[in-house]
Amino acid sequence: MDNQFKLPEVIYGTSGLGNLFTALDITHKKAIVEQCIKHCKGIPVFDTAGKYGAGLALQSLGECLNALNIHPDEVVISNKLGWLQTELRTPEPTFEPGVWKEIKHDAVQKISYEGILECFEQGNKLLGSYIPQMVSVHDPDEYLDAATDAADYEKRYKDILDAYTALAELKGKGLVKAIGVGAKQWEVIQKLSRDVKLDWVMIANSYTIHRHPADLFHFMEELEKAGIRIINSAVFHSGFLTGSDHYDYRKVSMETDGELFRWREEFFNICNEFNTSPAMACVQFALNAPGVGSIALNTTNPNRVKFNTELVYHQLPDGFLDKMHAAGLINTKITI
Repeated sequence: MDNQFKLPEVIYGTSGLGNLFTALDITHKKAIVEQCIKHCKGIPVFDTAGKYGAGLALQSLGECLNALNIHPDEVVISNKLGWLQTELRTPEPTFEPGVWKEIKHDAVQKISYEGILECFEQGNKLLGSYIPQMVSVHDPDEYLDAATDAADYEKRYKDILDAYTALAELKGKGLVKAIGVGAKQWEVIQKLSRDVKLDWVMIANSYTIHRHPADLFHFMEELEKAGIRIINSAVFHSGFLTGSDHYDYRKVSMETDGELFRWREEFFNICNEFNTSPAMACVQFALNAPGVGSIALNTTNPNRVKFNTELVYHQLPDGFLDKMHAAGLINTKITI
């Protein structure tokens, strides 16, 4: 990681600026960004991607920062590359139907040497006066999952390595400062870390108070020893662990996902017993894992930004994790 900037403990996600689950007007988005800047300790860092609202998050972030008179040197932007904004030719976007609301473009995945540079250039145009200092390949796991056979998988993996060659060249030219990866399947991050020099990784939906496999714990220890910073993201599982009806970007119900709801009910009961909030428990558990230096948090409510930011400065009550383990809610003693 370039020493010219240090990542704060809270990184602000921007999927809400891309109209994730709900459409927001630009005034509302500006209020969110303003609160992030106000409450961040240090230089604010925003995590965004061409996939978020098919580029809408990038455009909205740039517009909001400009309206707030934020100089490009006063903010750090991480752009996860790999999705290119395209014309919307169907009633709903084809890349993730039902997730993004009232967006005016579609998006296609472009992971290759040329494709990642195209995404970088388009992202910069959408951001306006702002250029990301941190870049990565977004959703390489999804790209690999689309392989039709073993040969196609190998071709796709080469595409990803070629994309990282392009990112390394951008860094070599001084156009970006740090290279990372963002994925939901941590095993793909592990595979890439063997073949690509990474400054940071972002794991999503992977190491949380609800899901924390021992193998991932050990891999995170390896990253920590290698000096690769870990950003832990989606630690609320799309808000489900704090009360929403979405889990990992899909809507859930008691009828179809009863076990999830039963786990959450017991979790809430223990939080009440220890007089702690579910959000704080989620953040502290995720932040205190090996190698984790930052938590990426996202909200569509500007009044919640201060609360979210302050979650990292609390501690779990004594005995809380032991009670969670005794109740069978934590899978392994390695997390305590």
